[in-house]
Amino acid sequence: MIVGICDDESRIRDILENKVRRLMPQARIVKFSSCDNLLLCSMRLDILLLDIQMPGMDGMQAARQLRKNDSQVQIIFVTGAEEYVYDAFDVDALNYLVKPVDDEKLEAVLRKAEERIQELQADNAGRASITVTNGKVHTRVYLDDIVYAEVFNRKIVIHTTTDDIEYYGKMSELQDMAGESFFRPHRAYLINMKYVERYDSSHIYLEKGQVTMAKQNYKCFVESYMKYSMRGIGE
Repeated sequence: MIVGICDDESRIRDILENKVRRLMPQARIVKFSSCDNLLLCSMRLDILLLDIQMPGMDGMQAARQLRKNDSQVQIIFVTGAEEYVYDAFDVDALNYLVKPVDDEKLEAVLRKAEERIQELQADNAGRASITVTNGKVHTRVYLDDIVYAEVFNRKIVIHTTTDDIEYYGKMSELQDMAGESFFRPHRAYLINMKYVERYDSSHIYLEKGQVTMAKQNYKCFVESYMKYSMRGIGE
């Protein structure tokens, strides 16, 4: 379990570190003095204790950036400001604690975070996934969550059911990793046939967005989609 603590005050970081070590002695703790340093971190955090009012980028802005690539980190705001509590819902924060932090409340929230992490791990057991890298950030992406991918500004953008993830790579490599449930209707797109709602000779309409169909790929797509649909019926 990796727990991140992000606060611009070293005294607060040390206090929170001591509390977490007492409550979670097996946890690895990583401390950040700014949101910029937090976003540069290459390791994936399980739990994040995050202040809001800090110089430069504030904690709410950082949380929004984190959520673009990580829907599973358990964000717990620890702040002296009460007025941002409703904004916390926008980034799916687990809880919002106001300083000074009550030990019993912190313990209850950390236990809740551990429970949620265990539930997510159980849900994800056995699910096929890939890992994509953007700079120093490594992101696990579950294949059945991918709706489609596209080439945009020389990057691959993976559109999942919850996030959009950008990285530098080759569409052909992603296609090889994705497997037979995916189809490439155009050189700029790769779709997951699970999310196809309808199609015609020029477009495929998905649950989230639409993509262009190259004319020469239409017949092959229809055949592949029929095979995919029949496979689902037989399961």
